[in-house]
Amino acid sequence: MKKWGDRRDGILLRGIDSMHYIMPLMYPNRCDNEAFISEQIDLTNVMAYLEQKNAGNPAYKYNLFQVMVTAVLKTITQRPQLNRFIANYNLYQRREITAAFTIKKVFSDDGGEALAFIHSMPTDTIDSIHDEIYRQVSYVRHEGKDRSTQSMDALQKIPLFLKKGLGALARFLDRHGWMPQSVIATDPFQASVVLANLGSIKLHAGYHHLTNWGTTSLFVIIGEMKKRPFYNDDGEKELRMSVDIGLTVDERISDGFYCSRAVHLLKTLLENPELLERPLSEKVEY
Repeated sequence: MKKWGDRRDGILLRGIDSMHYIMPLMYPNRCDNEAFISEQIDLTNVMAYLEQKNAGNPAYKYNLFQVMVTAVLKTITQRPQLNRFIANYNLYQRREITAAFTIKKVFSDDGGEALAFIHSMPTDTIDSIHDEIYRQVSYVRHEGKDRSTQSMDALQKIPLFLKKGLGALARFLDRHGWMPQSVIATDPFQASVVLANLGSIKLHAGYHHLTNWGTTSLFVIIGEMKKRPFYNDDGEKELRMSVDIGLTVDERISDGFYCSRAVHLLKTLLENPELLERPLSEKVEY
């Protein structure tokens, strides 16, 4: 039931501790509260898992990005404080768990981009997430633009002298959660998490800045897969396929211990991908 102070996309957190109450008042801008975390993931088990999943030659092959999206969504499901956001000086719990990413229609300098937006369910597994990513990628690459891009195209027709006022109005509506759904339907900065697969364009993992627009408190950057040295149980060095990931989180939404545990869970899921066969809501020991 919606109470006074709740938003369409979030429930106002009441009775929170003083630190979390004061932080938005002292540091109101999301971009001033970026915390960066890096992890290197051993992909030995993921590569074996993908080989097994693709043995039946599915029409759309399973890949690392789908594993990463599912693992991140499961982590947020298990660690719900990651699904908080701050808007208009208040702390909210988001009503659903969503993930967004950009789709490159054609890998060329002139290739356009579109936005994908996944609304996860507690019953989702890697199979249903794989199917939803396939559906959205196929639609964008074969049918055209996503809803938010269509709305943004329409805004380009507005006369120049009205743009400044329109921008101020949009920021006001965004701050209060009143932006029309048709405009922000696939806006990545309204999602629980934004993922960027830099490995697909042969780049190392870095960090993505947070944005004052929207409500996103978490970014996950995936780098290029490479063989790197690891030490086995006997202390001997061996080369294994691995990937670096970079996370940016709004440090106001939770404390360091909670985030540390979340990162440990994410790493556990990526190193044991068979856990992604189970529903997102199924608890994991880590």
